[in-house]
Amino acid sequence: MTSSPPRRRGRPGYDQAAILRTAVELFNRRGYDATSMGDLAKELGLSKAAIYHHVESKEQLLAAALNDALDELTAVVTEAVRPEAEGSAHERLRAVVRRSVEVLIAHQPSVTLLLRVRGNSEVELDALQRRRRLDEQLAELVSAAVQEGSLRADLPPALVGRLLFGLVNSLVEWYQPSGSDDPATVADALTTMAFDGLTTPR
Repeated sequence: MTSSPPRRRGRPGYDQAAILRTAVELFNRRGYDATSMGDLAKELGLSKAAIYHHVESKEQLLAAALNDALDELTAVVTEAVRPEAEGSAHERLRAVVRRSVEVLIAHQPSVTLLLRVRGNSEVELDALQRRRRLDEQLAELVSAAVQEGSLRADLPPALVGRLLFGLVNSLVEWYQPSGSDDPATVADALTTMAFDGLTTPR
């Protein structure tokens, strides 16, 4: 997979992080395939030569954005499924869902881009494979929670896992950082709804 942009001496006023943020915003607004490096240069008010002083290609920017979307979530899920991980499977599954909300909100532009890739390049295919692996690991955690008796056993674990991630991913469609709901409130509400339902406890 194409690596993240190498560190280079930056042009004053712009660095790799700023260019990546603008690129992700532009990819989300116009579509990755429809966005050229010339479009990015125009958005930044730079020449294309100045952009290439920081990064080597548009694909390299895409790879960095998708890594930004996936790396922290991968760490959260991988930690939860370790054989020596502390807590019951149910507790770890619940924690994964809650942390997934926090990760998505913290990396919302990159996650939005991730959810739009269709496998049109090696970089996109690699990202999709990483997403599938996360689905598999979450299904394993659901299965473990079923086996310990903390989750109902009449639903396919793979389906439950996809539905949980789908619920989290739906945040990209409506969550606004400037809104009235802070990340912790959203994470608590989504996790409670997913595991405890909406009915009044008895």
